[in-house]
Amino acid sequence: MQPLKRHYNTIVLLVLGAVLFFSDQCFAQSKKSRKRISRDTVMIIPKSEWKAQEARPYKQHIPIKITVHHEGGKILTTADDARQRLKNLQTWCMGPDRKWTDIPYHLLIAPDGSVYEGRSPFNVGETNTEYDPTGHLLICFLGNYSQQKLDDKLLKVLINLLADQCVKYHISPKEISTHRDHSQQTTCPGADIYSYFENGYILGEVKKVVKSY
Repeated sequence: MQPLKRHYNTIVLLVLGAVLFFSDQCFAQSKKSRKRISRDTVMIIPKSEWKAQEARPYKQHIPIKITVHHEGGKILTTADDARQRLKNLQTWCMGPDRKWTDIPYHLLIAPDGSVYEGRSPFNVGETNTEYDPTGHLLICFLGNYSQQKLDDKLLKVLINLLADQCVKYHISPKEISTHRDHSQQTTCPGADIYSYFENGYILGEVKKVVKSY
């Protein structure tokens, strides 16, 4: 009986060792995955900082694409008050002219490179054109990029923000596009921003950043 007992104990120890090994590997992989999902290289300023109104309920979704817009109104410069512009935009969109439930975009980029929280990413955005933004995470530049231009800082902010959102929501960079790619009724996000998508620069750089995470 003693040899059989020793054999049994050996098997138990081997099984326990294997279980502990694979548990450690799974924990390490899980930790690595959590780090990948939670990494944000671009700071996002919360809605409370621009004194946003409370949003009304609206239909929900999970982001599976990213679409880039510009506001398309008046030119906005670094000397202008971006927070007041956000407040004005939300007030108008939720007012009688639009009757929307919140500011229509999920993330908004000011001319100085600051990124502001907009609508909840889990609420569908809204648009004044024919495309359905369900499943689209909407990123919008404040200002009018048919009349103003991106600088190197804004390009870098956009690329890093897009990469962050791709990782956070498991979105392929191939699913990044612009408003005008989904609508025949607009030139949004303006000629300057669109040129960087048209020549492949933005998507190429986002792919590089995502790969480095």
